[in-house]
Amino acid sequence: MYFMDDDRSIAETELLLMDYRPMATANRGSSQTNYNTETFTNGLAASQFSGSSTDEDMIDAGETDTAVNIRTHFQDVDREKLYSSSNLVDTLEDLPPGIGQYDDFHTIDWLRDIARDTLRHRQIVKKKHAGFVEWLKGAHDAWSGWMCVLLVGVATGTVAGFVDIGTSWMSDLKEGICRQAFWLNREQCCWSANDTTLDENRCSQWFMWSDLMGVENEAGAYIIRYITYMMFALLFAFLAAIFVRVFAPYACSSGIPEIKTILSGFIIRGYLGKWTFLTKSVGVILSVASGLSLGKEGPFVHIGCCCGNIISHLFPKYGNNEAKKREILSAAAAAGVSVAFGAPIGGVLFSLEEVSYYFPPKTMWRSFFCALAAAFVLRAINPFGNDHLVMFYIDYNEPWYIQELVPFILIGALGGIYGSLFIRFNIKWCRYRKTSVLGKYPIVEVLAVTFITALLSFPNPYTRMNSSELIRELMSRCGPEDNSDLCDYKRNFTSLETYMSSTTAGDGVIRSLWMLALAFIFKGIITIFTIGTKVPAGLFIPSLAIGATLGRIVGIGVEQLVVANHDNPFFYNMCRSQQQCTITPGLYAIVGAAAFLGGVTRMTVSLVVVMFEVTGGLQYIVPLMAAVMTSKWVGDALGKEGIYEAHIQLNGYPYLNSKDEFTHTTIAADVMRPRDNSPFLRRNDPPLCVITQESTTLEEIEHILHDTEHNGFPVVVSRESQYLVGFVLRRDLLLATANARKTIEGVVGESIVYFTDQVPRRVNGPVPLKLRKIMDMAPVTITDQTPMETVVEMFRKLGLRQTVVTHNGRLLGIITKKDVLRHIAQLQNQDPDSILFN
Repeated sequence: MYFMDDDRSIAETELLLMDYRPMATANRGSSQTNYNTETFTNGLAASQFSGSSTDEDMIDAGETDTAVNIRTHFQDVDREKLYSSSNLVDTLEDLPPGIGQYDDFHTIDWLRDIARDTLRHRQIVKKKHAGFVEWLKGAHDAWSGWMCVLLVGVATGTVAGFVDIGTSWMSDLKEGICRQAFWLNREQCCWSANDTTLDENRCSQWFMWSDLMGVENEAGAYIIRYITYMMFALLFAFLAAIFVRVFAPYACSSGIPEIKTILSGFIIRGYLGKWTFLTKSVGVILSVASGLSLGKEGPFVHIGCCCGNIISHLFPKYGNNEAKKREILSAAAAAGVSVAFGAPIGGVLFSLEEVSYYFPPKTMWRSFFCALAAAFVLRAINPFGNDHLVMFYIDYNEPWYIQELVPFILIGALGGIYGSLFIRFNIKWCRYRKTSVLGKYPIVEVLAVTFITALLSFPNPYTRMNSSELIRELMSRCGPEDNSDLCDYKRNFTSLETYMSSTTAGDGVIRSLWMLALAFIFKGIITIFTIGTKVPAGLFIPSLAIGATLGRIVGIGVEQLVVANHDNPFFYNMCRSQQQCTITPGLYAIVGAAAFLGGVTRMTVSLVVVMFEVTGGLQYIVPLMAAVMTSKWVGDALGKEGIYEAHIQLNGYPYLNSKDEFTHTTIAADVMRPRDNSPFLRRNDPPLCVITQESTTLEEIEHILHDTEHNGFPVVVSRESQYLVGFVLRRDLLLATANARKTIEGVVGESIVYFTDQVPRRVNGPVPLKLRKIMDMAPVTITDQTPMETVVEMFRKLGLRQTVVTHNGRLLGIITKKDVLRHIAQLQNQDPDSILFN
């Protein structure tokens, strides 16, 4: 209790303190510096009033009567007369810009950012009734999240529409041009023609390059088309690689592994910036048009997250808080899948299942709204020129039979095997690229892969055509208007019902089977070398195309088996006669596409939803589920990692997969640093670098920052006691000390830096510096005997950046996310040094 009627002046109080100084100093011991002793900063009165104490103060047994009298007398002195916080950097207004932000290639502190946002929201609610302006600010804060995701969805849908239009036009440009309107692709050009028939995708308005050159000889025209096809492919690939190399190196590949890492709390500056956004949007058009075995659907997720990052800066609530920003990025990822496949629900589930690390119910609803807005804008643009939002829409609903589950499960198993082999060989090739001279010449590699792809693709019509067109053709049903080899069946043309049922295959189907088999082998191999090159490249479409190719082959095989054995009791319900068997090879292509994509990515629920949204075949959800689950089981049996997790590990990103289980019996003392007696020690760790709460000078802190690279420092009562007070981040300490040097007069190297609640007024000596505001006074702590299973779950569920290890309240060490990942890698007999970032 304070006596407010105390009429003692501040000068008299200070003289009284000087009189009591020798006795107080004797009771403290000799652990203080001379400067602290002279000014009585760390005396008994300071520890009593500030609420912080040293280990010596906790010993009451040796306390003298004089010390008791001093404490009793000092309780009657007003703290406001004794202490002053003038000229101290310890108010939110005085903190320099950048406090609470993070450096590049560092992990965010989820708990800290969420607490900051909670405090901000509490202040807004408190001021809400202060007037109309404050009420308006509160309303703006409430709807800013919905407005932000709306703008993200509109932007993503708009960009996706232009990318789809550009990709379609430039892909057809390799083979010819619409002479009357060069901006039209082949399909749109032929719509504008008055032809009554369409022969081999040609019409009177569409001119092949051989036609424009006047070459009428069939062999010569074929050679001209071959050469122009390769030239345009090399040109487009070269431009895509140049754009990536010059403007935005982060625009290569699909970007989904990095998006997963960013959403888990990792900072990669520039990865979601405006230059990456522009380069990725243009580069994906060029790379897809080049004919490489890649797709634009994966990059759409990256493009959507770029839109989310850029637009979030219009709303400080999200732009200035990394944890809140990731709510917008999760919604943006859902919008990316929504416009990629025309699957809003699948996009939300993809964001939930595959990429998002923190996905509360509020984020799910906003993700749904964002995906809906993106799909609506894309539908308004109508890049495909039809009544459907997707390219793979099927117009049949023939039933499937229980006997067909056997080939469906077989396709699923083949998808799991292929996915495991693809991941293994692709990672080996990417690792070789990183460690060999090949990585120094990315443009040469792109041109080499493009040359081989174009050279081997052109002779086969199933590899020459765009992968999306191939998937659409393989999933479709043969109708009366189809005259391709794939629909060359021996039908009775007098009856329309024969087109609704299966029959004996003709010579064209046999030829198509051989070409599809060659296309399957070629695409399966070339995709391994394509994914990872320095151009925008997604693997959704190549995986779907490879799976659809094998699925169609299996479907035709099952169809002919049933037709040939229509009287077999096993097929009794599938055939009414030899000409009335109902087998749909297109369904097998759908199942194969889902199985192979699932084997590569290990997606499950979201993949099934995406596939029935993409095709509109809701009645085929059971075959899809059976194939996808089989694919995942077989793939997990051969290797636990999906393609995205494998690339995250290859790049050394600090991603702690929530799907993995930690089953080892180690404890925190085995992982913390320093750990001199740990059996897991690989080298002697340096002593733990700490800062004392009220005896470290500014010069000492600057030396610590200069001589170490640690991302943060524990704050302790004293170096002897090692009792933990809090934790301060390196970046915040750098900004605060540099700002104090510039803005506060009298701050010098000998100034004492305080992390306590109260700081004394100094008559003699330099101005002290109070930095309590930048210190985390409630860091997450564990004991040295805590099981690592618990520690790993804390890092996963709480999104920790680091945790402090104590023993009986005394600081022992620290565990960072990087330490946890290295420990897991070491237990799995992997190289712990592969984890490059924290």
